[in-house]
Amino acid sequence: MLQPIDISLEKALEKKPYFKYLRIDKMPHIWCPGCGNGQVLKAICIALDKLGIDNNDVSMVSGIGCSSRTPGYFDGYTLHTTHGRALAFATGVKLARPELTVIVTTGDGDCTAIGGNHFIHACRRNIDITVLLFNNWIYGMTGGQVSPTTPSGSYATTTPYGNYEPNFSIADLAIGAGATFVARGTAYHVTELVNLVEAGIKHKGFSLIEVLTPCTIQYGRKNKMGIVDMYMWLKENTIPLKAWEKLPEEKRQGKLPRGILHHVDNREEYTEKYYSVVEKVMGGNK
Repeated sequence: MLQPIDISLEKALEKKPYFKYLRIDKMPHIWCPGCGNGQVLKAICIALDKLGIDNNDVSMVSGIGCSSRTPGYFDGYTLHTTHGRALAFATGVKLARPELTVIVTTGDGDCTAIGGNHFIHACRRNIDITVLLFNNWIYGMTGGQVSPTTPSGSYATTTPYGNYEPNFSIADLAIGAGATFVARGTAYHVTELVNLVEAGIKHKGFSLIEVLTPCTIQYGRKNKMGIVDMYMWLKENTIPLKAWEKLPEEKRQGKLPRGILHHVDNREEYTEKYYSVVEKVMGGNK
């Protein structure tokens, strides 16, 4: 005789304690079959659990797009804001409540196109925010338009004959703008991604973690790549940083390094500088 299966949240928490960060009542999620966004949310929750950070000490902020639906499934202080403005809202949260762990979930279109100016200035200021930038090379939710990271030659709704513009590297842009922690992971290498998220949260300053994640519908269909094809691409074309550094230039073509790409600790964090000014204004050191 078959025994009933205990599917209660309490039972799930015994095996997967990171479930405490999820709004289980909001499931199933909105994301398409094969989308890597759920893997990124999982990595965030596991990293928070490993760090022992309470739900009530986290604020997750997003803008608009598939990646920006992430806070809806996170059980903490969450803000689903306007297109491209997640970092502006997150800056306000961090300035008002500097003790909170502030996490931004955003996409390549939301963050580097309409939100590009907010992005470069958040990097420059070195405010203690951890950004998970879901890079799927396309605008997913809004119709499959080309984004600043869409590879040259790729097909999109707005480039039916192939993208004729060069794309740019989000990681290089962040480093150039002054970010003090920059990393790259993928939705395929989840264990590595957990470690990157953990390191980014622990870093005192602006942290960017670019996550390469497949859009199986808008990008995959238009470029004749199935779900397995897209994950195999992530497996075969991203290389751990140490191995990447040993490769000759000709073998780096078409490949991307993953891991912590840039990390410095010699800059003061923005909110600390801000509150030192507030102290002066309030009658402290003149």
